[in-house]
Amino acid sequence: MKKLLTIAVAAATMFACTSKEEQFNKDVAAIMELNNNVGLALVAVNNGEVVFNGTFGYNNLEEKEPLEKDDIFRIASISKSFCATAVMQLVEQGKLSLDQDVSELVGFEVRNPNFPDKVITVKMLLSHTASMSDANGYFSLNALNPDSSATWKQAWNNYAPETGYEYCNLGFNTLGTIVERISGERYDQYIVNHILNPIGVYGGYEVLSLDSAKFVNIYTWDEEKGEYIHKPAAYATKEKEIANYVFGVSTPVFSPTGGLKISAQDLAQVMKMHMNLGTAENGTQIISKESSQAMQSIVAPKTDEGDAYGFAIRTSNQLLDGHTMIGHTGGAYGVYTSMFWDKDRKFGFIVMTNGCNGREENNFMAIHRDCVGAMYKHFIAEK
Repeated sequence: MKKLLTIAVAAATMFACTSKEEQFNKDVAAIMELNNNVGLALVAVNNGEVVFNGTFGYNNLEEKEPLEKDDIFRIASISKSFCATAVMQLVEQGKLSLDQDVSELVGFEVRNPNFPDKVITVKMLLSHTASMSDANGYFSLNALNPDSSATWKQAWNNYAPETGYEYCNLGFNTLGTIVERISGERYDQYIVNHILNPIGVYGGYEVLSLDSAKFVNIYTWDEEKGEYIHKPAAYATKEKEIANYVFGVSTPVFSPTGGLKISAQDLAQVMKMHMNLGTAENGTQIISKESSQAMQSIVAPKTDEGDAYGFAIRTSNQLLDGHTMIGHTGGAYGVYTSMFWDKDRKFGFIVMTNGCNGREENNFMAIHRDCVGAMYKHFIAEK
């Protein structure tokens, strides 16, 4: 434990700073001690400008390698917002409709067996209102396919589509497959070619296409042992699966639901695009204003966390006290990420950690609330 607590002490002296930032660093050091953080990457945006971009703690706990601003995290479920953005691009091009029957798009019948007459649409998958679940797994669309799975019925809840909400990774791996089949581009390449490159940021899904030296080591806290356990599986190469890839079928290999890798500072550029209703800082229009507003709207008024949900965008009053925030969180292998901006799109925050003790507060990871609160106090409220 003593070794872990030194992380917080080291955090406050890791880079030169102004006196204002020194006070912020002290607050962050206290937050890291409270949450037993390995490393933190934080970005604050105000009125379209980055007003803070910094890292604290370690990329590699064993080697005491400090976290750098351009280091790449697996961002987990924030990846869903990239998938939704891709879907909206195809909708704008007339290649896809939000009301389209998913069965027409994946090559087999997609129906809740309890409500076989109810069409499952793209919009339902985007908003987690299809009555689909992850109970039958989500790493293959066989989980849904009556022709290839004897247990496919387990993928469905016993309530009618559009009458309830259940967060569903399988739904977004299905959407990623649809993007691939409709666009004619392998899913990971589509996201790079049509979202990341046009915004001017570095990242992707395929591990072998990225600089592995920049991957942030991820750790889970073992309460029994009182130590962190390194989780290298977050960056598994999937070489065998990719070598045997079947276009329009194998898409979940790249995990459209959670597999994107990107730095905090580059994710902030993506956030700014959403805050600017579809237009990137460099002037490139990624999606239309109407598509962006649709993503940020409320489709499911009440989620499992007590918030609202649009198309891979959550609307919450629980992250920053006194403010309605819009965005998404991610968690996998020990990494915890968040990308949120206020409903009026004036300010926003990126928080990424590669290891913490898992405290929760108000249906968020406490580290997200703590860091967002500190950045708001020092870089937004005071202005």
